[in-house]
Parts: sequence; C-alpha cells; structure tokens
Amino acid sequence: MEWTVPNMLTLGRVIAAPCVALCFVLLPRPLADWLAFALFTGAAVTDFFDGYLARRLGQESAFGKMLDPIADKAMVVIALFTLAFIGFGAEWLFVVPAVVILLREVLVSGLREFLGDVKLPVTQLAKWKTTAQLCAIGGFLFLAPFHAARATSETAASVFGAIEGWIVILLWVAAGLTLLTGWDYFRKGLAHIAAREGTR
Repeated sequence: MEWTVPNMLTLGRVIAAPCVALCFVLLPRPLADWLAFALFTGAAVTDFFDGYLARRLGQESAFGKMLDPIADKAMVVIALFTLAFIGFGAEWLFVVPAVVILLREVLVSGLREFLGDVKLPVTQLAKWKTTAQLCAIGGFLFLAPFHAARATSETAASVFGAIEGWIVILLWVAAGLTLLTGWDYFRKGLAHIAAREGTR
C-alpha cells in the first residue's frame, strides 16, 4: 500500500464506519448522536476528495481503487444498521429502502467476487447513487437527537417531521438509483458469466 493522502482518506472512511456505531455503545445520547453525525459527515466528505486528489496529484493506485467501494459500502451498511438500532427501524418508510440498499450491496459484492479479475467500471449513475445514500443517511443521523422529542413537543413534531419527510424521499430516491445501478451491474456481469459458460 502507498501511504498517499487519497489512500489515507479512504482508509479513514473504513475506520470511521464502525466508529459511527460505537458512538451509541460507548457514549450517552445525545452526545453519541452528534459525534456519530460529525464522524459520518466528515467521512462522507472525504468520499469526494480522495478521488479528486488522486486524479489531481497523479496518485491513483490499485489499492485505492480496491478500497474505495469497500469504504462506501461499510459506511452505508453500518450506518443503516445503526439507524435501525436507535429507533428508525420501526418505520416502514425507512426499512423498505434500507433493505433494498443493503440487498443490492450484498448481491453486487458477491457478483464482483465471483467475476474475480473482470472489473465492472463504476458508472456516473453509481456515483450519484452513493451521494444520495450518504446525504440521506447523514440527514437521518442529524435528526436522530430530535427523533424522540417529536412525541413530546408539537413544535418539534411539526418542524422535524417536515424535514424528515424530505430525507425519507431522498432515501427512496437513493433506493431507486440503487436498483437501477444494481440491475446495470448484473446485466454486465451476466454477460461475462454467459461468455464463460460458452467457452466450456
């Protein structure tokens, strides 16, 4: 591994992912909520800068290309499980798109592993998908400290209920993009699999 700035930023995302969940194990709320939000937001920002800096500085590497999608998936999967754990899991408007996102990530990871040396390129739509996922999850983490307060305050219920509605819409948009990109990867992957079967 080359210890370049882009690679260190990507590695930082991998480390930050479990720390988001650990915040709620080790710290009281709402301190855990705010620290988890800060960690997730900071890590999400590096998702743009590591690739940008790698291209700008001429520091693109095989390690970085391998680790970048892993870091994204770790952040998304762990954060979704964390949100379900702290109370959002009881709401079907959260659960349905979250399950779609998790299922797609598992299936595509399995497909990539099966294909081995065949590399499926990351499309622009997939990048928008990741951006939508990170923004939606970041929004839920921001609202987490206020989630319980909606039951005791009409003002909190009105204000944060409206904000949460837009974040839920964004999560569903992310799930839709997740389905589209997942189908695109499987379509390309199945073509490679069919070609292998034809050579036997």
